[in-house]
Amino acid sequence: MKKLIKRKDLACNSVIVFIFFLLLYLKFIKSMKKTAIFPGTFDPFTIGHLSLVNRGLALVDEIIIAIGVNPNKKTYFSMAGRIEMISGLFKENDRIHVQSYDGLTVDFAKKAGAQFILRGIRSVNDFEYEKNIADVNRKITGIETFVLFTEPEYTHISSSIVRELLTYGKHINEFVPEGMLIHYEQQN
Repeated sequence: MKKLIKRKDLACNSVIVFIFFLLLYLKFIKSMKKTAIFPGTFDPFTIGHLSLVNRGLALVDEIIIAIGVNPNKKTYFSMAGRIEMISGLFKENDRIHVQSYDGLTVDFAKKAGAQFILRGIRSVNDFEYEKNIADVNRKITGIETFVLFTEPEYTHISSSIVRELLTYGKHINEFVPEGMLIHYEQQN
């Protein structure tokens, strides 16, 4: 009889220890932050970009808007200006951070501790381009890319078009987030 009671006590203690470590593991897993970078030149940041960031937050805990230095692109706004404008737009949201980087996007993602790269797709052409880059990024680092399709009302908007409008002195109000208009007006 004593042997049977000891076995029950041992089994009960084992279950308690198992449950303790299971809860500890679940707490650890829950505490792991899912981070994505959203890379681009963002010259300027548009309402299409804003839509992608807001929708991306439903999928990850944190998004780093990664403003890349692209020596092949002539920018309208300085890097400091873009960082200031985008940071100002998200100043109330501690789940969004803005940083600049130079070099390969996937290297920055790894350095930033991101597990994902967020990309937006407006058209079939965008898909082909993004798929090839995502495949290479996954192959060399294991970092996954997830894509969100641009909402139909924003598919015609691109930073290039908005930049051209700015160059010719046109109003861009309907293409950029409201909070950024003051910054654009101050730059001009």
